[in-house]
Amino acid sequence: MRINLLRLFLTVFSCFVLWGRTVQAAEAEKRVLFISSYSYAWEQVRLQIDGIKAGLDDDVTLDFEFMDTKRVNTEEGLRLFYEGLSYRLSEVPPYDAVILGDDAALRFAMEHQEELFSGIPLIFEGVNDEDLAAEAMKNPMITGVLERLSVEKNIDLGLKLNPKAKRVVAILDDTVTGEAERKRFYGYADKYPDLEFDEINVSQSRNFTLRYTLSSLSEDTILIYIVMSEDVEGRKYTDKQAIDLIAECSTVPALRMVDGGIGTGLLGGNVVSMYKSGEIAAQMAMEIMRGCSIDRFEMVTDSPQTYRVDALVMSKFHLSMSALPKETEIINKKTSFFDRNKEAMIPFSILTIGLIGAMTWAMFDNFKRRHLMEELEGTKKIMESASQHDFLTGIPNRSKFMGDIERLVGEKKPCTVIMIDIDDFKRINDTLGHTAGDEALKQVATRLRDMGSPILTPYRFAGDEFILILESAQYKIVEKTAYQCRQVFTSSFLLGGKKAKVCGSIGIASYPKDSEDVEQLIICADDAMYQVKKNGKNDFAFYNGQK
Repeated sequence: MRINLLRLFLTVFSCFVLWGRTVQAAEAEKRVLFISSYSYAWEQVRLQIDGIKAGLDDDVTLDFEFMDTKRVNTEEGLRLFYEGLSYRLSEVPPYDAVILGDDAALRFAMEHQEELFSGIPLIFEGVNDEDLAAEAMKNPMITGVLERLSVEKNIDLGLKLNPKAKRVVAILDDTVTGEAERKRFYGYADKYPDLEFDEINVSQSRNFTLRYTLSSLSEDTILIYIVMSEDVEGRKYTDKQAIDLIAECSTVPALRMVDGGIGTGLLGGNVVSMYKSGEIAAQMAMEIMRGCSIDRFEMVTDSPQTYRVDALVMSKFHLSMSALPKETEIINKKTSFFDRNKEAMIPFSILTIGLIGAMTWAMFDNFKRRHLMEELEGTKKIMESASQHDFLTGIPNRSKFMGDIERLVGEKKPCTVIMIDIDDFKRINDTLGHTAGDEALKQVATRLRDMGSPILTPYRFAGDEFILILESAQYKIVEKTAYQCRQVFTSSFLLGGKKAKVCGSIGIASYPKDSEDVEQLIICADDAMYQVKKNGKNDFAFYNGQK
């Protein structure tokens, strides 16, 4: 009897111990939700997530929600996101903390705090709007990290790199982030009275206009890329697409104030670390989940900043490294020739001196001197030709076109600009691959070149756009050439070993009939082409003065 009672006691005791451990484990399991204003496609968001993961303990469950406001920023989009999130929250255990990435997520959480996040600590990071952040801090359940981009430090850096600068231009759009940063940007105009403050508003520009504006910036310009999400035609830009466009077209180096994208074409500058911002927000969440009251956390107003620049961009624009602050992080820095070849430098130097002596002796030989000059002249011509021809298609490039059209207009010779854009080119890349897209570009260029005429020259203008100069403004000649251009797309193209239909929209404007200004003449041709796009594509149209 005593043995049975002892066994019963031990069994009950073991059950209590196991139950206690289960309860303790359940209490220890913490869950955090990260709501991003954007999507995972943005490098800044990925950096934020990496920082949050670094700041959370390994046993914390981290979930994600993406508002994707860069692509869909409408009331309907917000409503659908709210309904979806509300349903998902109703199906899972409540979260111990919610981290909010950027302005739109904070606005959303403040608006729906009562029904979605009641009693849950909210920690924001990456928020640009200081008024919004200050309003949020009045709420006892909200704290966070302000993203204060240093316009001042980047303008100062731009002036060190380019002391002759007379204007500073920001690339902005009309998103929530864009409006907040526009206000901050122009707020520094009084501090720099010798600089003209201006902007490139992506939301009010077409893709062609953006490219043309960037390619026309003067050398006295400091360019700062802040945000570029969607143009006036509704074309969406990922961060990578925006960076690629700026790097391809801009005639001046582009500064940036966040760490994403530096190393792929942008110069860099004084940047806010999105990784560090996410890490700080996660560390605050951990302290709160361990029992620290949220009202003990003041808003972090000193954004984690550092100087970071791309050595390749510095070299491209012939900028001096000595102008950079000492603490600057240099990426894409190449090892010097001397460091790579220390052991070979002495024999190489001897060899170089010997060669210099031989060349000096050869300078006194008239025949050899003439021969050398001819070779140098030939090399110069080859380099000049390469700089004025598109490497993919082999036809003249945008730079050559601008020189030729400005010469004709300067000489007041009647001429015609014919703008051609491949229809649905993105679909070719998406369905057949970028190799097929390159093949389409090369075959269009070949067909345009094969039209063969002493007064007609084709150029690759940008991306999937070609442009031709016809050295005549006579209507019959222009019309005949337009029909020939349309015939370029009549027969099938061979893409990836398969026949495919490729179409193009063509716009035409003549000098001096449509405009006596080069820039306006190009815009007229582009407007005419854009009308073809609107009216069904795969045709040509003359500029008629109407938009």
